[in-house]
Amino acid sequence: MKPYGLTILGFPCNQFGKQEPGQKHEILPALKYVRPGNGFVPNFLLFEKGDVNGNNEQQIFTFLKNSCPPVGDNFGVSTHRLFWEPLKVNDIKWNFEKFLVGPDGKPVMRWHPSINISVVRADIRKYMLQLYPPDIFN
Repeated sequence: MKPYGLTILGFPCNQFGKQEPGQKHEILPALKYVRPGNGFVPNFLLFEKGDVNGNNEQQIFTFLKNSCPPVGDNFGVSTHRLFWEPLKVNDIKWNFEKFLVGPDGKPVMRWHPSINISVVRADIRKYMLQLYPPDIFN
């Protein structure tokens, strides 16, 4: 799919259960040797760690969240798990929430972090079939 412009971007964040405490130089080695380990090296662009919610959120996430409807209206049990203020209904709910941005730079879809990746894959495929001829996926 990369020849057709699909690029995956990863944005590490420590606002969800403090699950990404590493410094910039520690994140890739932690992925490779600790979690998930076994020599894992991401095959996507990995950006510097930053905030996705709250007063210090990165502008890209302000834009994405303002462009797509929220993926739910609650955060579940948030005590000692969410590290930003103020909490807003449109905030990213947890690690691995996903956004699809079209080739024109406009956000198209947003998925809750618990959505099965097969649903995300099917949604992306359906969207790309609207942009490109069907024979590219066969």
